[in-house]
Amino acid sequence: MKIAYRWTQIHQKISNISMNPTYDEIVKANSLRGDEIKKTPLIHSPTFSDLTNSEVYLKAEFTQKTGSFKIRGAYYKIKSLSKEEKKHGVVAASAGNHAQGVAFASSLEKIQCTIVMPKNASPAKVAATRGYGANVILQGINYDESYSKAKEIAEKTGATIIEAFDDPQIIAAQGVVGLEILEDLPDVDEIYLPIGGGGLAAGTAIAIKEKNPNVKVIGVQSKSFPSMYESVKQNVRTMIEGEKTIADGISVKIPGELTFEIVKNLIDEVVLVDDNEITKAMFLLMERMKFVVEPAGAVGLAYLISKKPSPGKKVVAVLAGGNVDMYLLGQIVDKGLAAMGRLLVISMALPDRPGIFKEIVDEIALANANIVEVVHDRLSSKVNAGSVTVTLSLETQGKEQSEKLIEKLREKNIKFELLT
Repeated sequence: MKIAYRWTQIHQKISNISMNPTYDEIVKANSLRGDEIKKTPLIHSPTFSDLTNSEVYLKAEFTQKTGSFKIRGAYYKIKSLSKEEKKHGVVAASAGNHAQGVAFASSLEKIQCTIVMPKNASPAKVAATRGYGANVILQGINYDESYSKAKEIAEKTGATIIEAFDDPQIIAAQGVVGLEILEDLPDVDEIYLPIGGGGLAAGTAIAIKEKNPNVKVIGVQSKSFPSMYESVKQNVRTMIEGEKTIADGISVKIPGELTFEIVKNLIDEVVLVDDNEITKAMFLLMERMKFVVEPAGAVGLAYLISKKPSPGKKVVAVLAGGNVDMYLLGQIVDKGLAAMGRLLVISMALPDRPGIFKEIVDEIALANANIVEVVHDRLSSKVNAGSVTVTLSLETQGKEQSEKLIEKLREKNIKFELLT
């Protein structure tokens, strides 16, 4: 009864927010999505259930056409434009997923689309956005500068700006994720999803709380960009300059006005994860599930794995996107192996004489480890004359095997430095 009463109070609060998206709008967005927007699968994972002591289900939003949930909001917003608005086209600012969603949705409606992207945007994402037919302009070095250019274009051409998150129709369409979760798992206990600007979190929370206020909705942010976390904590929208993080998709300096009001009233909690936790989740998704999920899309699962907050409960982690830069993906594999104790990188200073390296290789062979890479340096200025530095990358079966090998090398009085 207390929960139902609290929901009634919250419902009254958010109903007073100007142009607040409603549950009915979410249902409407669901009915108008056509064949282009998938109902993404909800997949039970025994692996992650065992790792977290929960019953874990993965909402595979990364399987959407453009590789992200963002297509939902872009499609519904653009489809809802009037004939006059469509005649003038649309413009948006984005460095990635929103850009591709707007470009694809515009191509379906056959309307002109301009996307302003930062000059340092991923070449792969720029190419993908152009591939969907958008006119891409590279302007500025961050989202804010790109957005200023998008506003300038809108004022000159009459094009409609398609907001990334702070728009009632965008929020409503993202909220369909919540409807789908309840349809497939009516007795879900908790839902973990990423928060950047807050569109997905706000929409999903409205859908979930309308149908079942007992379900907890938890937003997850990067520790490097905790803008919604700090805003909710201080009860006022707070700008965060942020730090470098692999989760660029949720690196938002300040949450939206509308999304903040909804999130602070409906979300049960906003929590944080760091890059190491995100890396581990991405690695395990690739190895155990064969899922390629981008850093921002994996934060919900990262929190579940690292904190194990919900023993015995049915929980859903929304895997929000799968657009990963290939160079980053290679680093994720190496860092994931290292974090699991399965990649050992050792640098050794050895006398430059015949046979010395064979002793080390013999120990590696006895430990049943595999040499992945050898870097042999006798010429750099840091290496003393008569010496050689050898850096070995070794594949092992886990931390226990790595520790045994390290101990054997120490017994041989071999001077080395661990680089992982």
